Amino acid sequence: MPATTPPAARLLNLVIALMNTPLRMTKDDVRASVAGYDEAATTEAFERMFERDKDSLRALGVPIVTVDSGGHAQDVGYRIDKDAYALEEVDLTPAELGVLSLAAQFWQDSAVAVDTTRALTKLRSAGESAELGEAADAVAGLAPQVRSVSDAYETLLDAVVERRAVTFTYRAASTGQVLRRTVEPWRVVVRDGGWYLLGHDQDRRAARAFKLTRVEGQVRATGPAGAFDIPADLDADALIGLRRPAPLRSAVLALRPERAGALRARARVHGDETGGSVPGRDVVVVDFTSVRTIADEVAGYGDAVVVLDPPDVRAAVIDRLLAATRLTGPTEGAHRG
Repeated sequence: MPATTPPAARLLNLVIALMNTPLRMTKDDVRASVAGYDEAATTEAFERMFERDKDSLRALGVPIVTVDSGGHAQDVGYRIDKDAYALEEVDLTPAELGVLSLAAQFWQDSAVAVDTTRALTKLRSAGESAELGEAADAVAGLAPQVRSVSDAYETLLDAVVERRAVTFTYRAASTGQVLRRTVEPWRVVVRDGGWYLLGHDQDRRAARAFKLTRVEGQVRATGPAGAFDIPADLDADALIGLRRPAPLRSAVLALRPERAGALRARARVHGDETGGSVPGRDVVVVDFTSVRTIADEVAGYGDAVVVLDPPDVRAAVIDRLLAATRLTGPTEGAHRG
């Protein structure tokens, strides 16, 4: 049997078809030419699918209009109002472009990596080179270190949206045993650089967390849609069994003016309130829990950020900068901490 087209892909196919039709598309045209609708077993099933998809797209703001030729009902067609659907000219600030760059890095290993790269390239082509430098600075040190998500992600995401059970083969971490699992998927989350499926294990009749890197083979959706409810009070960290978070600490940082915007944005103390001053720099206090994480972030800004306190964070940043200098070779004016 042919693979079932995911609902999200079918909606996208419909948008593309309605955007490119010269006049209109009738229901017969949609069923015959838009991928996904040919999978409807009966005319009634197609009608329900098409009406549901139209409502979904309109709810998302896609302006689908009805074109009545004045004849029979089967001649009624549909198209997208291109003028209403067109975006205004995109004018992004350097910080906004930086956030998009960060998002593109986050999805670099996913199925949409090609699309995000193309989109970001187009956006960058509209900006000035100086703005791009500021955008890179805005996200320096913030690139998320998330391991590649498995091929199961898209199937699981569709199953969560449709509330359909899934089956897959899973290798247990503690025993290495490989078993077939049937799960009602509640949520897909990322924690500590890894992706997890949270859901109700039907075989064990209990809530469980599954690391996607331990899923072997394909994940398959099974059973009807809307088969279960997702708990409103789901505690992802508790279900995954993460250790208690490290105690909150504070770092005193000296920033160059107009630099390190991400650190400024989350600083809880600024300027004179910090109790210290550095000529030509802005002193802020930023909270953190991991020396490694904040050192990676601060080192990404180079000489734009100097750690005044605590000593262990300052030492960790200097180590990273010295290591980078050894990799790239000495450069004039290199920052040494």
